[in-house]
Amino acid sequence: MDRVAKRKSSVLLDNVKTIIYAGLIAIGIRTFLFEPFNIPSASMVPTLLVGDYLFVSKYSYGYSQYSMPLSFPSFSGRILGHAPRQGDIVVFRQPGHESIDFIKRVIALPGQHVQVKGGQLYIDGKEVARQEAGHCPDEEGNYESQSVRYLETLPDGVKHYICKVVDPAVTNSMTYQEANDTPDFLVPAGTFFAMGDNRDNSADSRFQPSQGGVGFVPMENLVGRAEFLFFSVDADAPWWQVWRWPGEIRWDRLFDSLR
Repeated sequence: MDRVAKRKSSVLLDNVKTIIYAGLIAIGIRTFLFEPFNIPSASMVPTLLVGDYLFVSKYSYGYSQYSMPLSFPSFSGRILGHAPRQGDIVVFRQPGHESIDFIKRVIALPGQHVQVKGGQLYIDGKEVARQEAGHCPDEEGNYESQSVRYLETLPDGVKHYICKVVDPAVTNSMTYQEANDTPDFLVPAGTFFAMGDNRDNSADSRFQPSQGGVGFVPMENLVGRAEFLFFSVDADAPWWQVWRWPGEIRWDRLFDSLR
């Protein structure tokens, strides 16, 4: 009986150790390597859709307090810091509201000028090239929205798709005018300028935090770089309609690279 009890105790201890080790490994991966995020808004359409799930690399730009779980420990600056590249899709904490995660594209880096005139993006005084490429999907991926898709090429050669609204009900609004005719922004040292690919439905560096935007984003607020999608779902069906779940998965988007 004693041998049986000891064997059971040993098995239980081994199981507990395995669970603890697995938990520590998971925490280590989430803290220093990759963290999952989901997309709750349409600000990055057509690149990212509502219901996309992606992995963000934590090591790409080094580590700050905001790349740590619960922003702990608290410290200033970045350890092993690297600046993002123009065109990177990044997750960061909203300046002034650091409990909120944002995901946008890096458009300009320190020392560069950014301006939007008549809906056209200019960097360092030069018009950013773009080519019309059909229509844009809505936030669920359906091609019914009143917007045009363009293939935009940033100065460093990064190509990506953006959406521009052509619906008069939107283009006549004050918010649209503010987003499409901006001052000439000079990006300060230690910050970057971020914009959503859905140019007319994105609270980004064109707007200040007091307006719901982000202004210039401090490098310290970077969480990581978006790498690839690992899941995507158009969750329209009620949760109890289990038989509809497989049809809601966007199979063609699984494991799409965002680099």
